[in-house]
Amino acid sequence: MLFTRLGRIVAILALLLGIWHIVGGLMIATGAMTPEADALARYFGNKTTGQVIDRGFYEVLFGIALGILTEISFSTSRI
Repeated sequence: MLFTRLGRIVAILALLLGIWHIVGGLMIATGAMTPEADALARYFGNKTTGQVIDRGFYEVLFGIALGILTEISFSTSRI
């Protein structure tokens, strides 16, 4: 049960972090945040906007997969 609860927390954090990377990368790529190089270095390290958005998608997928696994674990532990 401990790992189910920890898994849920990690899944939620991964989902939120992934959304943050996607939105932040898109804001920088579209020019909503200026200057671009300063914003990239400050928030995401020395990566391109495409790499930041890709990483965000991977984090969202990881969060969803882990969330599904924790839901399965939670439902089987109640039986």
